[in-house]
Amino acid sequence: MTDQHTTLQFALDAEYAAVYSYGLIAAYANTDRARLVAEFAAAHRARRDATIELLEADGTTPTAPSAAYNPPAPVDDPIPAAHLAVSVESDCAAAWYAVVENATDESVRATGTEALTETAIRRARWQAILGANPVTVAFPGRA
Repeated sequence: MTDQHTTLQFALDAEYAAVYSYGLIAAYANTDRARLVAEFAAAHRARRDATIELLEADGTTPTAPSAAYNPPAPVDDPIPAAHLAVSVESDCAAAWYAVVENATDESVRATGTEALTETAIRRARWQAILGANPVTVAFPGRA
């Protein structure tokens, strides 16, 4: 079993990558999706900041973000940008699932559940944009 601090740091790392990746997604997404991309990027920034505060409140110094993140595939038009968004949301779901699974504090588990739910909804929205069927899975974040 992984400890709560480790999984929170893993979730923070996923949020750092999401914030970075949404900058790339914004550059290549369809212009009619600009509001959606901005909303989702803001949600990840807020979750990143809240996770930093959660770690600091518990006496843990969060690690800094990486200087850059490599997408799993080249992003050069709207379709790969949407696929990157699905990948980002999947990674965040896995990280927050681990927080829920390993939380020893009720408030951390509640935060993880909320974050997992939010990222699963965002992932489903991107899957719908891509025309996937079904748009979600039974247990988002679970391997």
